[in-house]
Amino acid sequence: MPELPEVEVVKRSLINKIQNLIVKAVKINDERLRYKIDKDKIKKIIGLKFRKISRRSKYLLFYFNTNLVMLVHLGMTGKFFFINSKRTKYKTSFYYDMNEDKDKKHDRIIFDLSNNQKLIYNDIRKFGFIKFIHQANLEQNAHLKNLGPEPLSSKFDIGYFKNYIKGKQRAVKNILMDQKFISGLGNIYVNEILFVSGVRPSKKIKKLTNFEIQKIIKFTKKIISKAIMLGGSSIKDFSSSSGKKGSFQQHFSVYGKKGENCPKVRCKGKIKKIVIANRASFFCNKCQKE
Repeated sequence: MPELPEVEVVKRSLINKIQNLIVKAVKINDERLRYKIDKDKIKKIIGLKFRKISRRSKYLLFYFNTNLVMLVHLGMTGKFFFINSKRTKYKTSFYYDMNEDKDKKHDRIIFDLSNNQKLIYNDIRKFGFIKFIHQANLEQNAHLKNLGPEPLSSKFDIGYFKNYIKGKQRAVKNILMDQKFISGLGNIYVNEILFVSGVRPSKKIKKLTNFEIQKIIKFTKKIISKAIMLGGSSIKDFSSSSGKKGSFQQHFSVYGKKGENCPKVRCKGKIKKIVIANRASFFCNKCQKE
C-alpha cells in the first residue's frame, strides 16, 4: 500500500498537469471500487475546473472551483494516468510498469479534460475509492476527522507523543502505525524509523525513554522528508506520474532484509523478521533494544 511519501509524490506530480483544466466528461467503466461510485455526484464535476490538490495522510483531495472536493484513497493498487494533448501517457504506478494492453482493462474512471487531455483512475484490485464531499464537511468526514497530526508538522513533538501514549500498553510499532496517533505512516517506513532509532518494534511504549522518543520523532521527520525527496519507494515499481521511479528503497536498512547482516558499522547482529499485528516487522537482534 502506498504510504505518505508515495501519495505526496503523486500529488506533486499531478498538480502541474491538471491545475486549471476543466472536466469535460466522465466515463465510468467500473463503479465497484471499495465504495460504489456515486454517479449523481460525479456528474456534478462536469464543467468544473481543477484548482488544486492537497494531501492528508494517505488521502488525496482534489479541489474544484466550487465547494466540491474529490477525496481519493489509492488502496493497494490505485494509480492515476495522465494523457496530454499530444497523447503522451504519464503514469503513477505502484505495482508494475506501464503496459497499454494490460492497463486498459483496469481503467475504472476516465476524466476527459480541456485541451483534449485525460486523467485516468486505474485500479487492479479495486481497494481504492473516490468520494465527493462538500468542502465545509471535510473536517467531519469519517475518513479524515480522527487522523492524527502529520509527521512533518510541528504538532508531532515530544509533548504530544508522551501525552498520547500515557497509560497505553501497546508495542511501539503498533502506535506508530495508528493513524489516530500520527497520520500517513505505514509498515515500510515504521520499520526503517525504528531501526535508526535503535528501538525494537515489539518494545512496549511504557518502557520508552525520553531519549528514545526524541530519536523516534527526529528520525520520523528525517526519513519521511528523505523519502519524499527521493520520490517515494519503488516497491513493485512505484513511479511518479512523470515516469521517474522513486529510489528510497535503495536506502532501506532493514525492510525486506531478513537474514542479512546489520548495516551499522561494528554491529554483528542479523536482521530478524517477526509478525506484529499481522504485519512483517524487520529489526536487528543486537542494536535494537527491547
